[in-house]
Parts: sequence; structure tokens; C-alpha cells
Amino acid sequence: MNSSTPARPFYLQLWFLVLVAMALGVALGQFYPAAGARMQPLGDAFIKAIGVLIAPIIFCTVVHGIASMANMAKVGRVALKALVYFEALTTIALVIGLLAVNLFAPGAGMNVDLSDLDTSSVAPYLEQTHRRTTAQFLLNIIPDTFIGAFSEGNVLQVLYVSVLCGFALSYLGQAGKPIVDLIEAASRMFFRIVAMVMWAAPIGAFGAIAFTVGKFGSGSLFSLGKLIVTFYITCLIFIFCVIWPIAHWCGFSLFKFIRYIREELLIVIATTSSETVLPRMIAKLEAMGCEESVVGLVIPTGYSFNLDGTCLYLATAAVFLAQATNTPLSLEQQFGLLAVLLLASKGAAGVAGAAFIVLAATLAAVGTIPVESVALILGVHRLLSQAMTPTNLIGNGVATLVIARWERALDDDRLRAALAGGAPPP
Repeated sequence: MNSSTPARPFYLQLWFLVLVAMALGVALGQFYPAAGARMQPLGDAFIKAIGVLIAPIIFCTVVHGIASMANMAKVGRVALKALVYFEALTTIALVIGLLAVNLFAPGAGMNVDLSDLDTSSVAPYLEQTHRRTTAQFLLNIIPDTFIGAFSEGNVLQVLYVSVLCGFALSYLGQAGKPIVDLIEAASRMFFRIVAMVMWAAPIGAFGAIAFTVGKFGSGSLFSLGKLIVTFYITCLIFIFCVIWPIAHWCGFSLFKFIRYIREELLIVIATTSSETVLPRMIAKLEAMGCEESVVGLVIPTGYSFNLDGTCLYLATAAVFLAQATNTPLSLEQQFGLLAVLLLASKGAAGVAGAAFIVLAATLAAVGTIPVESVALILGVHRLLSQAMTPTNLIGNGVATLVIARWERALDDDRLRAALAGGAPPP
């Protein structure tokens, strides 16, 4: 797209269409709840349409980025810096979550009797809970077969295969150039497909938000309103007290960055799945001046290791359930919960509902809080996800810019142009 091409009117831009679709979805779910609940397939179809493209786009981006680098030591350096940053930020998120839920105590005084709680609705989630050791988590990064990494849709497995292929093509040099060129062409093809599919985002957003309001609606909102308000405030505290200073230190405005990714934020708020915008985030961060190799490594890894919003959710929800069921948690037990959550939060990729399964698995692993108590928040999980997923998205976007700056792999001119609105959309 040429920068001289006239911009579309605002009412034809994707962010505005998604916003209108969300408003219509809220109205349908509020006034015709049964009809709203039946809109779920529209949201699910959009998530699946994007999900098909995630693995090949990660593969093409990472392989081409690594194969084009002359310095292979840089790949390991970027990965190490990213992991250190991720671990620091997720630990801070867990601590903030624990402090906020203890301060606001949204579950205090609820006095929930588990014998009166219907746990049949969470039985499918409880069946998926199992305690994973560190060794099992690391072994799961290696796929059973090369194709299996793509068929299962595991982001870390695709990243593992992509890094190996990128290194191999780099060592082949000129002999591997035809394959690198082919992968670059394939990457352009997949991003063009994403551009086409994304115009269905308003339909997907309409269906997802209509389902949320129609099925869970105002009843759930009022019954557990204190938890919802506490969690939303906690996410805002993390964004503006942790992410904002980091962005300022890195030399860019967080508010301008949020404006730059407003379309992606609206989509993840509606669909409660951050994977729906992963391809667009890759393209937009490259358009901001981040080197392809850095974006290709940091963004996919961040989707498993840098889920700040998920960490806030896990810490808040776990202690809330303890408060609601009058389960005493000492300071030592909360530190133990923090340690378990540091591991449990990894690999909870941005698929809608994954965080709820991780929460149930965490409670089962700790053994202090009754795991059946998760039934209490099942009805509002999706409402909580509408704060959790955009927090994840903002955290991963800022992380990529920070690592790129750290590596001197960020073009300041393109960054300023993008944040000022002068750069063409990807």
C-alpha cells in the first residue's frame, strides 16, 4: 500500500465496524438473550478461520527472519532476553494480583457452601486438569512428528520446528536461498489471506459479544460484580503502573501504541481470544520498525510465556475462591500458590477458555482451595476474559518493542511514523 493512497473514511475502517458490531451484539444479547446466545457460532467460526493461519504464519515469519540473519548468536541472545523479561513481568503481575485481591477482598462475606453449589457445569473442565511437572512441560515443546506441530496448533511446538528450520537454512547459505525465497512468498500469501479474513471480524465480534451478553448477561454481572470490578481495576493498575513506565523508558507513548492497535484490542475484547490477532500483531510490529527476526521470536514465545493478564486472572480468581469459601490462606500458602502459578501460567496460550482450565489445574495442584469452587466463577469467566486478553495483547506488544530496543533492532523513524498515524496499515 502506497503511503499516498487516500485513507478510508473512519466509518469504513475496521475498528469502527468492529465497534458498531459489538454495540449491536450487546443490544441483541440484552434485549433478546435467547437470540444472542444463538450467535455463538459466528464468533467461533471467526476464531477458527484465523486459527488455521496461526501456525503457517509463525513458521514463515520465524524461518525467514532467522535464515536472513548473519549472526546466529543474536537469535539465542534475543530468546534469552525475552525469557528474562517475560519471567520478570509475569512475576510482577502475579504479585500485583495477589496484593489487589487481598486489599479489595471481593469474596469476603460470601460464605459459599460447596454442598449447595452445582458443579456439573465444570465437570468437563475438571476432567482436563492434571498436574504438569517442569519436565513434562519442556518435553511437550518437542512435537511427536514434524507435521504434528502444525496439526495440533501448539504455538511452542511450531516455534521449535521453525527455529530448527531457520538455523538449517542459514547454515546452507546460497544453497538454501530458493527455499528462503519460497517461504517469503508463502508468508506474503498467508498475510494476504489474513487481510481477507479480518474483514469478517465485525461478524465474529457481533456473534461473540451477543453470546456473552445473552448467556451470562446482567444476572452474572450483578451477582459477582465485586470480583469483576476488582479484576478490571487490577488490570488497569498493571497497565498504567507497570507497562506504562516501561514504554516511557523505552521511548514511546503507551497511549499512542494502544491507539495504533485499537482494532486488535476491540477484536480480542469481543472474542476473548488473543490468538485471533496474532498475525496482525506480527505485521503491525514489523511496520513499526521492529526487525522481522525479533518479532518472529518474541511474539509467539510471549503468547505462552508472557501472559500478564492471565497471571492477574489466576492470582485474583484463586484467592477470591478461597475468600468466598472461607478457606484460610496464610502468607506462606499464598507464596506457595505464587510459585505454582509461575509454572502453571506458562503455556496457557491465548485460546478462549484456556485460563479457566489452568485455574482448575492450579487449585487441584495446590490442594488448599476446593477445586469444585471454580463453578462459582464459570458464569463470569468470559466477562473477566474481556479484561484479561487485551492486557495480554498490550503486554506482548510492548515486550516486543522493548526487546527490539534492547537489541538495537528498532527503527525510530518508522516507530514515530506509525505512532503518529503516518505509517500505512499492514
